[in-house]
Amino acid sequence: MPLRTAAPTIRTAAILAAIALATLLVPVWLAVAAVIALVAAAGVDAWTVREPPAVERALSPVLSRGVATSIDVRAAVRDHRRVMLRQPAIPAFELDRETGVEEFAGSLVPRRRGRHTLPGVASASVGPLGLARVNHPPGDALAIRVYPDLLKAHALIVRLRRELAGHPGRLARGPLGLGTEFESIREYTPDDDIRQLNWRATARMGRPMSNQYRVERDRDLVCLLDTGRLMTAPIGSRTMLDASLDAVTMLALAADELGDRCGAIAFDETIRRVVAPAHLSGRRVIESLFDVEAAPVDSDFERAFQRVGRSRRALVAVFTDLVDEAAARSLIEAIPMLARRHVVLVVTATDPALERAALAPPSTTLGAAEGLVALDVLEARAGAAATLTRAGAVVIEAGAGELADRCLRAYLEAKARARL
Repeated sequence: MPLRTAAPTIRTAAILAAIALATLLVPVWLAVAAVIALVAAAGVDAWTVREPPAVERALSPVLSRGVATSIDVRAAVRDHRRVMLRQPAIPAFELDRETGVEEFAGSLVPRRRGRHTLPGVASASVGPLGLARVNHPPGDALAIRVYPDLLKAHALIVRLRRELAGHPGRLARGPLGLGTEFESIREYTPDDDIRQLNWRATARMGRPMSNQYRVERDRDLVCLLDTGRLMTAPIGSRTMLDASLDAVTMLALAADELGDRCGAIAFDETIRRVVAPAHLSGRRVIESLFDVEAAPVDSDFERAFQRVGRSRRALVAVFTDLVDEAAARSLIEAIPMLARRHVVLVVTATDPALERAALAPPSTTLGAAEGLVALDVLEARAGAAATLTRAGAVVIEAGAGELADRCLRAYLEAKARARL
């Protein structure tokens, strides 16, 4: 049987105080009788509301980080009780309203990606006389999955569709030629490559027959996500890893839209998660990475690059941070291994706080020291970016809010230049 607790209300306490004062004017036995009557009335009041009301909570179990969603809580009341409701909050969410009487509506903003459990709604019934309150067991907890910013990613995909609308070849198959995708069998012509001969069809038809191939236009997109210590750096209300995952989400959906194969590797000192490139695997990439968290370890770029190096030529987007000179050196040393075979993007989110500190006038000694440190960090980042560019990578640096859009533009430019 669910555990319930009963307690007197403020009204009961006030009446009891009044009875205590009345003992100065009335006989004691009358005051005692009044107290007994009050306790009995409070007990009856609590008994009438002992059964918990039906509480309904309307909230989607799938949310996007940083995107507000509505939460509606309502209690179904069949008698004259008054039901007080409270939604307990957890650090992963911001809730603008937590309490209400019989119903309340609020706005909930998830601040952390991953899998979370929102506690059940707590309820308490006040009897019709207002003398007793019964605290009911909380309702069922709700398992919630918080993804990266899907709303912005979908908005960018809608914009991509509008830009490509009416373009007849946006998903067209490649031209006929000596490609790798089998198209059909036709009669042999003197201009055909001898490797195109289909000997089985030739024997069956009694004349030379050739395989017709089509050059593929769909390619591989591999997102390499650094989940080491550098990705825990805060950028406003999010982390470096959050900003990177927003961009990865958008790229995965864009690959599905453009008909490319998409895969992903999350790594730090070890390979943590792998999604092999495949058609229409954007959702699988998102599901695999949405709850990944950064670890306080240095990342092994060479190990991750070796894993990618086994695959066919691809556009490889490496999401990391260049703020640490030692970590950037590890990346720089490993990039040539990847750039020899693949088109490489190195993507990093910039921190506006660093730029503000570097440009702010040194009003105090501490402010001057912070400015010098910020300048050193920005110079190290610029130097690492220049070295990566010389090694053959394309470096993308943008604020957290613009990073996904910049990545989409770089992806489309790579396809337009036929480098991918």
